[in-house]
Amino acid sequence: MKKKKMLNQKGFTLIEMVMVLFIISVLMLLIVPNIVKQKDSIDVQGTEALVTVIQTQVELYELDGQQEAVSLDSLQQQGYLSAKQVKQATAKSITITNGIVSSSKRE
Repeated sequence: MKKKKMLNQKGFTLIEMVMVLFIISVLMLLIVPNIVKQKDSIDVQGTEALVTVIQTQVELYELDGQQEAVSLDSLQQQGYLSAKQVKQATAKSITITNGIVSSSKRE
């Protein structure tokens, strides 16, 4: 009686389970590196966008006739940049030299 009940039970074989795990592993090997590359690309684009914004604000600062040397702090004090923008610029190593904005973390 027990043999009849066991023959009617259906399930996955060990080979089927191994194949499924193998396919999932291959997909993970293909997908994870692409996600990391996309994140790096987004970080670079974000840094470039922030450099462009700060460069625009430096030019406005100079056009408004400000005579003092341009720095992130002076741009924030005069209302050209927010505290959040200055914090991001500092984290991304963005500097202003002779009115030119650059980042050492650009790739």
